[in-house]
Amino acid sequence: MAKLRIYIFFILGLMCADVVAQLSPGDLTSAHAELEGIRNCTQCHTIGQKVENSKCLDCHEDIQSLIDQKRGYHYSSEVRGKDCVLCHSEHHGRNFDMMRFDEDNFDHDLTGYELTGAHDRIECRDCHKADYIADLEIKKRKETFLGLEHDCVSCHEDVHQNTLSTNDCARCHSTETFAPAEYFDHDDTEYPLVGKHADVECIECHQKEMRNGKEFQRFTGIEFNNCVSCHDDVHEGNLGNNCKQCHNESSFNSWTRIGRFNHDRTNFPLKGSHQRVDCRDCHDGDAPVEQIFQDLMGVQTNDCISCHEDVHDNKFGTNCAECHNEESFYSVDTDEFDHDRTDFALVGKHIVVDCRECHTESLTAPLPHNECAACHSDYHEGEFMVNGVGPDCAECHTEDGFEGSLYTIEQHNASSYPLEGGHLATPCFACHLKEDKWRFRNIGEQCVDCHEDVHAGYIPETYYPDQDCETCHVVANWTDNIFDHSLTNFELQGKHATVACMECHIADEGAENPYEGFLFTPQECAECHENVHGDQFVENGITDCARCHGFDDWTMNDFNHDNTEFPLEGAHASVACEACHQPMETEDGQIITQYKFNSFECIDCHQ
Repeated sequence: MAKLRIYIFFILGLMCADVVAQLSPGDLTSAHAELEGIRNCTQCHTIGQKVENSKCLDCHEDIQSLIDQKRGYHYSSEVRGKDCVLCHSEHHGRNFDMMRFDEDNFDHDLTGYELTGAHDRIECRDCHKADYIADLEIKKRKETFLGLEHDCVSCHEDVHQNTLSTNDCARCHSTETFAPAEYFDHDDTEYPLVGKHADVECIECHQKEMRNGKEFQRFTGIEFNNCVSCHDDVHEGNLGNNCKQCHNESSFNSWTRIGRFNHDRTNFPLKGSHQRVDCRDCHDGDAPVEQIFQDLMGVQTNDCISCHEDVHDNKFGTNCAECHNEESFYSVDTDEFDHDRTDFALVGKHIVVDCRECHTESLTAPLPHNECAACHSDYHEGEFMVNGVGPDCAECHTEDGFEGSLYTIEQHNASSYPLEGGHLATPCFACHLKEDKWRFRNIGEQCVDCHEDVHAGYIPETYYPDQDCETCHVVANWTDNIFDHSLTNFELQGKHATVACMECHIADEGAENPYEGFLFTPQECAECHENVHGDQFVENGITDCARCHGFDDWTMNDFNHDNTEFPLEGAHASVACEACHQPMETEDGQIITQYKFNSFECIDCHQ
């Protein structure tokens, strides 16, 4: 028997040797050498089937990633859908090149990156080398064609040192050569070149400098909003920095645009008749370029006599603009007249009043001005008069307007009606402007003089004498109340003491006044609360919940089972309530817990 076992093992050994020979037709390449051995076959092969692409892509994740992104040679129409082994076969020995292909005739367009210009004339390895690969894992591989990006700066030095967009070099450059930038058009920038600017060499504006140890030519960060950013201002800033108001790009000596010059930006804005005067009527047009149009720079707008004759012989001072304007010498305008020089300085609303409103006879005739009443009528119609004498308006008002008031809360509190609680935040007009005119006397001091009495007719006089709201309410707000409910037949206890009034005093459905519920409020528990016991505890037509429940919660704190027909003794005392008192259905279909029993025989519960 032992000899038979030895023979069988010998035969099986010979058979296994033949199987191994069939499974491994040759050595793996050096790239897959670590997978050598029959135990690793299934990492590439599926038993009984061909080598599946999914097996290859499980290891070659970078290829799978490109395919998922719909990028690269392996996603092209030429390769997509083919088996990997058609191009990359194995078992041909350690030195077999699995990536063999004709580099000279390879169609690079299939990779998604068309080779144009100088790119089409260089060797593959000039681009496909570790120096241009950012991924550190791919960078370690020898002779790989993976890892390159399409961005120009991934292979080429960014001579602009990140001052221009590195994502779209092709907007300016072609693949033939970097310089000149044949696609660049200055008209597409924020500064199109016109006039003489079109003839200027680029280097004149875009100068070279050393930056980060390398020669660098600036194409961004160049000021161009003003001509003086590049050109010397021969006017030394005295005429502003908008040269285009007078000059154009064709020549500095051309004044074709002088009519556009904004004189308002100088210290002498042109108004009225000055706007219709020719420039040379005031300025010397033959002055040197450094002085032209600057000969009157020291003249102020109110220094009229520097150009015009003072027909008043300085009787009214030299500030002609206080009364006159630029439209005409014969047009008198007193808006700028300094009234502070008089005994009545103008402040507040007085400033905007036309002079003729007060000076009805003459601008020079004296006017009384010691009291407001000298000009203004008494709006309050004597409300504040005492012994026939009224206070001056200035005690409450200022010149900024009659609508504002200097009357303070402290003064109000010293009156017969001090402000407290919510009244402190109440605007004045709420009480003193009930109609179309402000009133401050005899407007009432009781709550009902201002507030609607929503309880009228719905609260007994006993609890509400003379409509005195303060029996229940405080001036802080309407929700807080101080009513003593113990004065009624229903003293508030437990939870009832924390419930808002309107939760119990509910008006009937459809009632016009929501406060009607303060009359005839029911006092039986079942009138407000749901009776979950049905008619089990009705006595004389009433279910008295207080026999078992208190006012703090629904627990049966006042219930004692020993007072029932079935006192709890022995084991019954430890049985849970629900073990005996279970749900039942009443005749009207209501589900309630049964607490009343007709019989207490043991057999009724115990079988």
